[in-house]
Amino acid sequence: MEAFERFIFELERIVWNFPETIFGQDSLPLLVMVILGFGIFITIRLGLIQIFQFKEAFKVLSGKYDDPDDKGDINHFQALSTALSATVGVGNIAGVALAIHIGGPGALFWMWVTALFGMAVKYTECTLGAHYRSENEDGTVSGGPMYYIERGLGANWKWLAVLFAISGSICALLTGNAIQANTLADVMNSEFNIPLYVTGLITATLVAAVILGGIKRIGAVTARLVPLMAILYVLGGLIILLLNFDQIIPGFATIITNAFRPEAGVLGVGSGAFILTLSYGVQRGLFSNEAGQGSSPIAMAATKTKEPVHAGLVGLIGPFIDTLVVCTITGLVIVVTGAWDSYHKGTVNPSEGNISYTIEINDTEIDPLDQNVLVFENGLPVNGQMLRFGIPVDTMFVDENYSIPFNGEIQLLSVQTDLDELSPEALELAFRSSGAVVTDEDGSVLDRLYGGVVENVASLTAVAFSIGLSPLLPGGQYLVTIAVFFFVISTSISWSYYGERSIHYLLGQKSVFSYRMVFVLFHFLGAIVSVSVVWSFGDVMLGIMALTNIIGLIVLSKIIYNITQKYRKEQKENQA
Repeated sequence: MEAFERFIFELERIVWNFPETIFGQDSLPLLVMVILGFGIFITIRLGLIQIFQFKEAFKVLSGKYDDPDDKGDINHFQALSTALSATVGVGNIAGVALAIHIGGPGALFWMWVTALFGMAVKYTECTLGAHYRSENEDGTVSGGPMYYIERGLGANWKWLAVLFAISGSICALLTGNAIQANTLADVMNSEFNIPLYVTGLITATLVAAVILGGIKRIGAVTARLVPLMAILYVLGGLIILLLNFDQIIPGFATIITNAFRPEAGVLGVGSGAFILTLSYGVQRGLFSNEAGQGSSPIAMAATKTKEPVHAGLVGLIGPFIDTLVVCTITGLVIVVTGAWDSYHKGTVNPSEGNISYTIEINDTEIDPLDQNVLVFENGLPVNGQMLRFGIPVDTMFVDENYSIPFNGEIQLLSVQTDLDELSPEALELAFRSSGAVVTDEDGSVLDRLYGGVVENVASLTAVAFSIGLSPLLPGGQYLVTIAVFFFVISTSISWSYYGERSIHYLLGQKSVFSYRMVFVLFHFLGAIVSVSVVWSFGDVMLGIMALTNIIGLIVLSKIIYNITQKYRKEQKENQA
């Protein structure tokens, strides 16, 4: 198992990062550069289509060109809602917070740049998805990268289409499903002390009730759920920005200034290097709107249309809404409230995965691996550090009122170190704990501590909303919790369709129902099991999806150019 984990972690590094020996640690991941590079190329090739056809895209979305007799399963709005339900979600709430946490406020600017080029990428893959889609025996349609790779590139490329479908079916089970359920279950447990299995049962039941009805039910549900939840979340963010109106311009100035002259992230974490800010902004932008990953064209291929360009134009609206609207509001709220660069009162479980420890080695004659006890006096560690998200925690207390400082010790039960990475002169060793026992000075065992901590991902956004809405609505963080709940449900629903279309391509219609049942099971398991290798394996599959898709898009760039030029010619003729 250890060998398998090392293999997965190394594979993840290869897929998502440059080899450090060649490019150094401060380089953009290879796959990210490929996707962004293709976005720049296709933007120029198609004559800034995301700008000059933006108005036309909303005309298509409004139903101006809809014909109920056209081949397809759902209308343009339902298709966009399905695609958006997979992208507008935890990435907008947690991904923005992570980018700012590590890369500083300037990372948000690079998310905007990524979204602009991502719109052209989305147009390309969604147009090709509709152009090369296939009609099934039951009258439904199937499309996506596996179809335009095989049909557009020829039978010799079918292996690439099969590789995409395999990685897509696995990625849907893990990244688009199990990890989503895990995130929600963790939030519900920390906020309301709801057992993980309870959240898992509830959400798995809701997901099953929708996905067993197929794409038409998925489209109907997401067309109602996503706009409602997105409007509620955006409205909460806009209220905060109105309450802090005088900070909006300085907030934008901070973001833009830090994009080119970055500071370190929250409380000094990160290097403050330009490449780090750029990297996290680009990565989080691509993860958020899924441009180039090959997921959205699967949904957009189901659109009722006879004009593939219409599917592409509606598709390019996705990154605009996802990143330029929702992510911007999230980022501005985090910046203008000051939540990103502050300690906040919070609960700490010493065994949680976000906690790490540093033990000081005072006597070099003692085996470092025996030094697995961190001692606290008056709430502060005296022989090392306790870190959350890589940042030392503030004073720890034993009570929720933050009045009794913690005096005692934390004994690490499972210590893992890589001694090869440590210099002989190092006086400190970082210990990552998978279990810890907290003992107070009187010998009593504590299950949690309270103190000043930094927040990250969804928790940071929740704190920002709590601070921002406090003048009008105490407990504003629960708006984020509610949003996470519905966004996780909608994301899992949409990814189930992506996964089943992939398995349909591989094994046929008879496999779809079985895949749906497995999908529901993985959703429940994801809620109750948190294993790092699962997250990494999901990232590997996502990387393979994106890589195979981008190869297809690059080779088919001439085809998309011809399709676009033909549409523009018809536009001019109709206007004349």
